[in-house]
Amino acid sequence: MPSLNGAVVLVTGANGGIGTHFVHEALARGASKVYATARNPRTWDDERIVPITLDVTDSSSIQAVAEAAGDVTVLINNAGANPPSASLLTVTDADIRANMETNFFGPVFIARAFAPILAANHESVLVDVHSVASWYAFGGIYSASKAALWSATNSLRLELATEGVHVTGVHMGYVDTPMAEHAEGLKMLPADLVARVYDAVEAGEYEVVADELSAQVKAALGGPVEALYPELQGAGA
Repeated sequence: MPSLNGAVVLVTGANGGIGTHFVHEALARGASKVYATARNPRTWDDERIVPITLDVTDSSSIQAVAEAAGDVTVLINNAGANPPSASLLTVTDADIRANMETNFFGPVFIARAFAPILAANHESVLVDVHSVASWYAFGGIYSASKAALWSATNSLRLELATEGVHVTGVHMGYVDTPMAEHAEGLKMLPADLVARVYDAVEAGEYEVVADELSAQVKAALGGPVEALYPELQGAGA
């Protein structure tokens, strides 16, 4: 089974609320080094943390990081962005393209760049953070981009399995971070989410359904569309 003990971890979006916990919890579980990537990397008070500049929407930036971090054994595609509007009909064309660049193309191109590196290291792991939005379309282009990433993760899981790389996908509802400060209702603590993800990685699990909301939505996917989206009942009648 994969282990965080002695692992070399790379976290995208490391400056954020969830990303910061991915960095610290990896070290707490024995990781020897963590590459903490962001567009504007912060300073960390630990020599085991290597801040590195990464723009997930820039192919040259991705390639430069892959060349600088050739010892990675655990890659965590955590970086993500929300558009200013949840409506596919009113959000701008530019925002649609930008969201897909960050939430879909970025993680896929990062996975492609690091695939040879992960394959060369024993018991390597790729983690893609999707969110419940990949199964439930409440977020317009955000949901669409996460659904696309979920599909890509399934494809990568099959392709990388033959290379000895384990792929774990993560689904969760709102997490108590600045990105979700507008949302009402229950929010998962970032530390709890990250612990659940790392537990799954070390147990060799393929999927993390981190909270009750995600579990409920997943269970509803096999039912009729109008059961998942009750607002459709009577619509247009």
